Amino acid sequence: MFWRLSAFYFFYFAAVGVYVIFFPKALQMAGYETFKIGVLLSASPLMRFFAPFLFLKHLRLDDRTFLAALGLMGVSVTLFLPTLRHFWLLFGVNLLFGAAMSVALPFVETKALDLLAKKVYGRARLFGSIGFIAIALWLGKVLQSPEDAVFYLIATIWLTVLFGVGIVQVERKGHRDETQIEVGGSFNLFRHWPLWSAFFLMQVSFGGFYNFFTIYETAHGISLETTSWLWSFGVICEIVMFYFQGPLLHTNLWRILRITIFATAVRWMMLWLFPDSLVMTFAAQSLHALSFALYHTAAISLLHSLYRRKALAQQFFLGVSYGLGGFVGAVSAGRFYGEHLFFYESLIAFAAFVTLYLEGRFKNFRKLPI
Repeated sequence: MFWRLSAFYFFYFAAVGVYVIFFPKALQMAGYETFKIGVLLSASPLMRFFAPFLFLKHLRLDDRTFLAALGLMGVSVTLFLPTLRHFWLLFGVNLLFGAAMSVALPFVETKALDLLAKKVYGRARLFGSIGFIAIALWLGKVLQSPEDAVFYLIATIWLTVLFGVGIVQVERKGHRDETQIEVGGSFNLFRHWPLWSAFFLMQVSFGGFYNFFTIYETAHGISLETTSWLWSFGVICEIVMFYFQGPLLHTNLWRILRITIFATAVRWMMLWLFPDSLVMTFAAQSLHALSFALYHTAAISLLHSLYRRKALAQQFFLGVSYGLGGFVGAVSAGRFYGEHLFFYESLIAFAAFVTLYLEGRFKNFRKLPI
């Protein structure tokens, strides 16, 4: 199961790499202005926000739902090619794509956390980082047209689908179905509202990075190939953190979240202050080890311990942060794109840092599952 999970992560995050690093540039090459790029890229995270609410009462996150999501991922991504130059059609396809993605990753994350020790989970998850960096380095050299990015997106998604089906097959042969426990029971976001608010603000601050970092750096005279190396360096730091983070996850997860969110505020400030400096930009990218790798694992590990409905908690984490936060971040970054973009992102990340302190002050860091 370790290798099937690792392969899923590899191709899933290779697809994310295409979508995050090169798809915005492809849209620009296709003639879209920055605001329309922000709107198009907001569609997928918007669906990630709405989808988890369907699972509160109406749907069940089980093998059948996961397989349906994989099928929708494959079909929707294939439709990117004929709709690439049609704004509203492409927006609609992005909605379908986001809905499918909102189901697939939480299902696999829950399986991985249930089946693997924390130390081993990090080592499986780092294959996602390897996939991300591999596609970044390769496509940064060969990208010539918007269609090139779409072809690679289609290929990586269908390989993700293949290994996702493989995970379910192994589960069925072993007569395992941990997702059965997800049916029923209460789920209360408001009990830890400062934590969820911090998750939201943290991802809003990533709007400029995920959607406009490539455009921002190339606008400051850095080549597309060098920009792909900047992305790759951040992911290399992420890989190192995933491999060695195990002992840290047995300490205070709340403190880890505060540290990683503060580091993110510093990271965006560095990009604002030194947009033309490769040295400082590489230094800012090194903080990806904290602002993504350690932050992500600490967040999902904390939610795994706080909530009984673990898969639903992972869905809402993606929905509130990468979904609603990603939607607001993409639209606002498209609207306010310019020389001060990362200054605003730094302020938002710092607001997330301040908000997280409210969890300790007003909730006393509740430890009982809910």
